[in-house]
Amino acid sequence: MTTRRLRGLVSLHAAASTLIAGSFFLLCVFVTKLYPWVELSANADLGHYFVAVLAGMIFGTRFIAIMGSRFHRFSVVDAAALAFRQITIVTLVVFTLIVATKDQNVSRLFLASYLALTWGLLFAVNHFLPRLLSKIAFSGHHLLPTLFIGRSRARVRLESWLAQNEYLGIRPLGYLSDEPESSPRAEGRDGAGRLGPISALASIIEERNVGQVILLDLRLGPGATESILEICQSAGCRFLIHNQIEDEVSVPLLPVVEDGHYFFTTHEEPLEDPMNRAVKRLFDIGVSLPVVLFVLPVLSLLVLLMQRWQAPGPLMFSRIRGGHRGSAFTMLKYRSMKFEAPDANREAKQATPGDSRIYPFGRFLRKTSLDEFPQFYNVLRGDMSIVGPRPHLPQHDEEFGRIAKAYRSRQLVKPGITGLAQTKGYRGEITDPAVLHQRVALDVYYITHWSIWLDVVITVNTLRHVFIPPKNAV
Repeated sequence: MTTRRLRGLVSLHAAASTLIAGSFFLLCVFVTKLYPWVELSANADLGHYFVAVLAGMIFGTRFIAIMGSRFHRFSVVDAAALAFRQITIVTLVVFTLIVATKDQNVSRLFLASYLALTWGLLFAVNHFLPRLLSKIAFSGHHLLPTLFIGRSRARVRLESWLAQNEYLGIRPLGYLSDEPESSPRAEGRDGAGRLGPISALASIIEERNVGQVILLDLRLGPGATESILEICQSAGCRFLIHNQIEDEVSVPLLPVVEDGHYFFTTHEEPLEDPMNRAVKRLFDIGVSLPVVLFVLPVLSLLVLLMQRWQAPGPLMFSRIRGGHRGSAFTMLKYRSMKFEAPDANREAKQATPGDSRIYPFGRFLRKTSLDEFPQFYNVLRGDMSIVGPRPHLPQHDEEFGRIAKAYRSRQLVKPGITGLAQTKGYRGEITDPAVLHQRVALDVYYITHWSIWLDVVITVNTLRHVFIPPKNAV
């Protein structure tokens, strides 16, 4: 319900902004003809440019929708940034029209002056108009006096939601509960406290002109919820049930509708979409194939020569790692440590700064991440992806899985040569549980917010680290 109110407010703002920008264009034309500080050719067809301005503003409405979640809290920076994006789109449309029509009659100085002045106008509009629109749209009969039913502890969790949606006309009146509470927090920050028992619902709705009832607790006894619903329907009062499932779990849940059935899940998974997986796979092949064909042969020869000089032994270091859905695969790396007889305990020991097992050129390989380049072959085979959570030893998977509950969620996608956590500086040895939790949080964020653009950004940032290694690279 509040989502529709917000969507409508955003649409009103977009329409008003477009109308203001268009009207300002006509005003500038009128003033310039009245006071010709800029020469406007009589042959110039400014009507086309008026339409171009309107079209640019309409195209720019998507930026208002993107920032809609903080629409009522636009800071000066938000207002300026939105105005810049809007005027950029308008500028592109206007100058595309000039190029397409090869118009020699229109004054470039007039258009440039208009666009510069319009940025300032849109900045003021974006900063002041949202609050004004909300006061106009959600006042009087459009206010929503809201009553809560259930324990105040549950209502306290909604305080941030109430604060954020106050500009949409939500007005908390208080709550009804059969359990009088003496807690200092029984009264919310808005001062709306307990109004009485649940049996007083009908009278309270009538006395307080309640427009919305939110049920906070389904465990009120047999038939209680149905009775509350009937009272609300009889009074023409909106009725909502707050999700209490999050009381039972420690992570946020997302509602999912599948063929009319309602479920809750812990996060979105964009890569469950076959088209997204295909796009990601094409990106992986497009990046890894040239590296395998043209870079690996030359780099392998160089590494082999340096190994022969400093630490004779095999070129590659191959070990089992946990992959997609927990499947095991053999991951390749250039050997960066001195060659010794296989020892599972020694290999499970994470590399540390100044580790004596690493030979000099191996240290360079690790610091620049060049030791990871053979994994492009793993990517080409389909074991890994260019971007994804970094794979660990099976022993570490077991250990880290006991420390971080969400650790195994990383295996919902293929592991990667690089990942979001690595570009944020989380790489190398994991000795602090807090660091592990932060890495897992970044990996889960990547899984739930995947886009091909995010893969490109992470890849570019990783390439930058090859030339400017982070301080914690070992």
